[in-house]
Amino acid sequence: MTTQGYKTKEFNVPVKRYCQTLDLKENEELIRLYRQAHDKEHFWDEVKEGIKEVGILEMEIYILGTRLFMIVDAPLDFDWDKAMEKLSKLPRQEEWEDYVARFQECSSGATSSEKWRMMERMFYIYD
Repeated sequence: MTTQGYKTKEFNVPVKRYCQTLDLKENEELIRLYRQAHDKEHFWDEVKEGIKEVGILEMEIYILGTRLFMIVDAPLDFDWDKAMEKLSKLPRQEEWEDYVARFQECSSGATSSEKWRMMERMFYIYD
């Protein structure tokens, strides 16, 4: 954990941000394996390419205990529903969702957009 902050990417286009949350099962070994599945060495290339293919510029997941928080940056013209529909049909995406579902508090067979719950922004510095 860091109190130094995380550098964010800069994009050549204006972006919008989506924030979502999901809970993991309360099991230290499953959480360890979930973290491993998302590290550079183990994350599936086909899934990473699919995320980019649907127009997502950056995706980050943060963790605290069993709570996950995902930030997705995309261009202003990005259509979330269309992108998630397309993503669900890309190579290995369904296989990935089934694989990570064993770590997550979710229904069997759920797609990414069914598992992750969109969060409402309730505050920002009003400049």
